[in-house]
Amino acid sequence: MNKRIIGGSKKKRLLKKDKKNQPLITIITVVLNNRKFLQKTIDSVLNQSYKNNEFIVIDGKSTDGTINILQKNNSKIDFWISEKDKGVYDAMNKGMRMSRGSIIVILNSDDIFYKNALKIAVKYFNQNKFIDFLFGSVKKYKLLYGYKPWKIKWSFGFYSTHSIGFFIKKNSQKKVGFYNTKYKYSSDYDFFYRMIVKYKLIGMATKKNEIFGKFRRGGISSKISFKDYLNETIKIRLDNGQNILLVSIIFLLKYTRHLINKII
Repeated sequence: MNKRIIGGSKKKRLLKKDKKNQPLITIITVVLNNRKFLQKTIDSVLNQSYKNNEFIVIDGKSTDGTINILQKNNSKIDFWISEKDKGVYDAMNKGMRMSRGSIIVILNSDDIFYKNALKIAVKYFNQNKFIDFLFGSVKKYKLLYGYKPWKIKWSFGFYSTHSIGFFIKKNSQKKVGFYNTKYKYSSDYDFFYRMIVKYKLIGMATKKNEIFGKFRRGGISSKISFKDYLNETIKIRLDNGQNILLVSIIFLLKYTRHLINKII
């Protein structure tokens, strides 16, 4: 029986809103059967030095005890729901539709924020009113930082990370739309391509040493085969109207480099 379960502190959530120089930030965490790491993710949100935030958790009908963790933290989470969905990006879209904050950030259930992540993000939005989005530095297998939009035509390695490091104003997100759920693995690339190339939104990066959090290796992105990843990213480029000759060259270069790396 596909019965949805809904929880969270409704009363606390209704009281939250933007304040002077303190925008309400909505943190969206998507989870499916990840009881091992979810509590650490929740704790990293609860321990933020910047308190004007809204925490939404979208669960895809977990069966491993994840629901018990959500129920245990019920009064500390503003809203959570557990029901079947059509995948991770469908769940993210659900969270974005429910969000009440003027700024949105995705925090995967494998990852954690450092204490001052939201505080640093708000500083940038307050000091740079013209920006639509922000990329913060993040620790992964190495320190990922910066924002190089000119790379997007041939490489998706132009930013730090999606989870933890990417903050966008809700009004700007509405211009771009939602994540396209026909892309199973890399819909964030499609979102970024539309955001930067089609809608020409303005963004910036934090300083290298302003680190937002830690991205845990071994999540869903590490389980995707190179073939599936490459095919989907090529489809994203073609669907967004990129020159087929350039896309073909990108495909050949990336596939050749992959083969060389396998030999080495």
